[in-house]
Amino acid sequence: MKMHLEMRHLRTVRAIHDAGGLAKAADVLNITQSALSHQVKGLEAQTGVELFVRRSKPMKLSAAGMRLLRLANKVLPQVEALEAEFNGLRAGSSGRLHIAIECHACFEWLFPVLEQFRKLWPDVDVDIRPGLAFDAMPALQKEDVDVVVSSDPENLPGVAFSHLFDYAPVFVASSNHPLADKPYIEAEDFRDQTLITYPVERARLDVFSQLLSPAKVEPASIRQAELTAVILLLVASNRGVSVLPDWVVREVKYSSDYITRPLTETGITRQLFAATREDDLEKPYMRDLIRLAGEEARRLQEV
Repeated sequence: MKMHLEMRHLRTVRAIHDAGGLAKAADVLNITQSALSHQVKGLEAQTGVELFVRRSKPMKLSAAGMRLLRLANKVLPQVEALEAEFNGLRAGSSGRLHIAIECHACFEWLFPVLEQFRKLWPDVDVDIRPGLAFDAMPALQKEDVDVVVSSDPENLPGVAFSHLFDYAPVFVASSNHPLADKPYIEAEDFRDQTLITYPVERARLDVFSQLLSPAKVEPASIRQAELTAVILLLVASNRGVSVLPDWVVREVKYSSDYITRPLTETGITRQLFAATREDDLEKPYMRDLIRLAGEEARRLQEV
């Protein structure tokens, strides 16, 4: 004999056990007592065994009924948790937010944003993946990640680029560096310099994509450092020069150890975007992330 158990059967067994009788269980399940009695008889007909000891008060489960109750106590909490998760998704109070970052320096800016976001949306699962280690945009389209922080917008189907803020890549050197006397820095100034960069491919570095590569200028040497603090330490020690976003070096401009200068006479302006799937922009927590990210960036630029 095959059993065709349904969720309502498991809920019935649990309700009768907890309530101790048909009348109270019917109230819990919001059905009539006769409908509940009919459901119990149908369930016993399916199983071929008695599930309840009817002469007992309160009404008790038989040994077979207890086995069904154990199944109910195992399955129903999982189903109810899934229902709650789906309800949260529909209401926009929970979800997944996996972020890929193509901007190496953005880690320092993004962490305060995520701390604020966590307090607003505690039920959203947040994770960060360095977008430099894989192709982030295809991962966004395949739903492997949900947000890509990038300065290079592309025309991709189903993908929206939300503007976060503008920034300027600036030249950073020690205060006693020979180039400190110049009002601005040009590509040719790098030919005899050691350039200190993050350990990423050239195409993702503003100094190359916006200045050196178009001018076909190669620095004397390149040194790489993972952390901004280490780059600044090397620059202060006159081990080389660097180009960093203006908001990264916001405190450096007040230090007597460093100078910052614009790149070219007119300066270079770049934009940072949050790339998302178009449909996800309707989610309240996604809108909040983009808002917080922009606010934090503008706050850093005003310091």
